Amino acid sequence: MTELVKVGFLGIAGVLLAVQFRGSKPEYASYIGLAVSIIIFCFSMRQMETITGQFMKIRSYLSGSEEYLSILFRVIGITYICEFSSDICRDAGYQAVAGQIEVLGKLVVMFAGLPILFAVIEQIQSFL
Repeated sequence: MTELVKVGFLGIAGVLLAVQFRGSKPEYASYIGLAVSIIIFCFSMRQMETITGQFMKIRSYLSGSEEYLSILFRVIGITYICEFSSDICRDAGYQAVAGQIEVLGKLVVMFAGLPILFAVIEQIQSFL
C-alpha cells in the first residue's frame, strides 16, 4: 500500500512540474510526463514479479490447463502496454495514433482469447 502512495505522489509531483513548464517550454512538459510515465511503468514491472510468483502457485493447482493461465497473463500484458502507449500518444496530442493503438490492442486480445473460445465450444459440443 505504501508503494501505491509513493507512485501516486510521484505522479502528482510530475504532473505539477509539467504544468509549470507547459506555458514556457511545452517540450519540457512532454519530456517530464514521459519520464514520470516510464518510472511508474518500471515500478509496475517490479510488481509484476510478485504477481508472476502468484500465477505460478495457481498454475500448480491447474492440471493440464496451464495454457489458459498463460493466455490470461498475455492478455493482461497486452492491455497494459496498449494503454500505456496510447496514453503517451494522447498526452503528446496524437489522438488518432492513440486510437489506432487501442484498436490494435483490442484485436490482439481478441485473437489471443480464441483458444479459450474454441475450448468452450468443444465443451458445449461434448454435452450435446
